[in-house]
Amino acid sequence: MTTEPAQPAAPDTDAPATAPASATWQLWILLIWHPALGLPVDPVAVLGLDTRPDAPTGRVVRWVPLVYDAADPWRERLGESTTQEDIERWAAQSGVCAVEPAEVPDGALDLAHAADLVLDELLAEVIPALPPRGAL
Repeated sequence: MTTEPAQPAAPDTDAPATAPASATWQLWILLIWHPALGLPVDPVAVLGLDTRPDAPTGRVVRWVPLVYDAADPWRERLGESTTQEDIERWAAQSGVCAVEPAEVPDGALDLAHAADLVLDELLAEVIPALPPRGAL
């Protein structure tokens, strides 16, 4: 009786590939009313959500420095946790606050780092381009 050598199993091409964690990250820019422009375009924070059910960090918030009082409406909204339903509700509402999606930056190491990179971009490019809050 002869036995044939065992052949390695062929890779299962139908098996789903595990998505990188960054594929489940969502970043949002939290905006408030800018009195000089008459629109909710003044960024006060970056909100990061990880939509994986087993995510070690489900939510990260990075506040823009020196806007403590102006960001109060968002502090009240955020509370202890934030869900996708909250984001959808806030996006549908209009008024003093607004929420805008942001791209996850290339090279982000984790959700907190991704939020930090978006905040850095806001501080370097967006916020300096806005007129002073009481001017115009």
